[in-house]
Amino acid sequence: MIGIRQEDKSRWEARVPLVPADLKRLLQDAHLKFQVQTSPIRAFADDEFRQAGAAVVTDLRECPIILSVKEIPPPLLEPGKTYLFFSHTIKHQPQNMPMLRRLVELGCTLIDYERIVDAQGRRLVFFGRYAGLAGMIDVLWALGQRLTHEGVPTSLATVRRAYAYKTLDDAKRELSQLAAQLRQEGLPAAVAPLVVGFAGYGHVSLGAQEIWNLFAPREIAPDELGSISPGAQECFKVVFREEHMVARPDAAARRAPFDLQDYYSHPEKYRVKFFPYVRHLSVLINGIYWDARYPRLITRAQLRELWSESQRPRLRVLGDISCDIEGSLESTVRATDPGNPVYVYEPHTGQTRDGVAGDGPVVLAVDILPCELPVDSSAHFSQSLSPFLAALEQADFARPLEQSGLPAELQGATIVYRGKLTEPYRHLESELR
Repeated sequence: MIGIRQEDKSRWEARVPLVPADLKRLLQDAHLKFQVQTSPIRAFADDEFRQAGAAVVTDLRECPIILSVKEIPPPLLEPGKTYLFFSHTIKHQPQNMPMLRRLVELGCTLIDYERIVDAQGRRLVFFGRYAGLAGMIDVLWALGQRLTHEGVPTSLATVRRAYAYKTLDDAKRELSQLAAQLRQEGLPAAVAPLVVGFAGYGHVSLGAQEIWNLFAPREIAPDELGSISPGAQECFKVVFREEHMVARPDAAARRAPFDLQDYYSHPEKYRVKFFPYVRHLSVLINGIYWDARYPRLITRAQLRELWSESQRPRLRVLGDISCDIEGSLESTVRATDPGNPVYVYEPHTGQTRDGVAGDGPVVLAVDILPCELPVDSSAHFSQSLSPFLAALEQADFARPLEQSGLPAELQGATIVYRGKLTEPYRHLESELR
């Protein structure tokens, strides 16, 4: 019996790990049984799950396996159960260490979606594209609001936040019409050219680019940014890869081709070279993976320098879709939610002001962006997860992990097995003391 838990971390969290259509197919084809915990905020109604063949219940005490999207509060964890959710623990995130300790104490098994990867290390079950899609929609909304605040009217002022569109197709249709209107009207002098940079090229970045591509931008290489004509009536797109962001400072390394694997293995040997590009950008979308081993893309000191210059910076919005607090963008000092998604980071004081008014860039730092497109993102996620569920339900959790029958992808994603950290995650042992 597999249970689908109600989400309770945020009032905005309407996603579900398995949608009714996929549940019905698994019930019919693999003869799995499901219980779904009732929820008043889920994007799919209880009746849709009933019609698919699941039992809708108030609690999941009968289910040995429980699927969720977000973390589960420690008091609600149950002994010996197997949980699948995004645990946000592998970077030693302090807010989730009590949950990890409780899972160990209760002898539970934790399988983290983020760690379900193929032999090449590519993620197989993810919401990343939808974080990019929703994030870029919200960034365009924020840009329109900031320009309006500055007294620069544009059709971008009519963009809505991602959650206000019924579906992704509805959002794309409206944004395509708006883009055509913007081309017809032309860009105001204060914002021309409109240059959007994308840090990273994975699923998050590609999702964000998918939205910006509706505006028919001209794609250029980073080293072409300085050649854009001032006041050009064009939209531009520039994608930054690692070799554009960092470099080794030693002369011999500078002459050699960029070695991506060396950067991943020894990030401490590299220094950031990104900041000169920032001066040419209207918007920066950050979609890169970051942890404390890696250098920051933009520091607070660099923003102070930029906002100390006599000419007003072109940069209006920092769309931090990765949303690592004080991470690759050090100005992301706190996360936001869809109801209050942006603040202005003021470089001279280090303070933030909710909204788009203030002396500094607007920061979008929503850490649950896919929930703004809950139907579309859940359907995609469910399609990716459902092939693993029959083997999950049939696994023998009384046996050692390697003999349990779990697919290799799920074994590799198992952080805790029957109350013990697995070998790849032993670095978390210090958090259990």
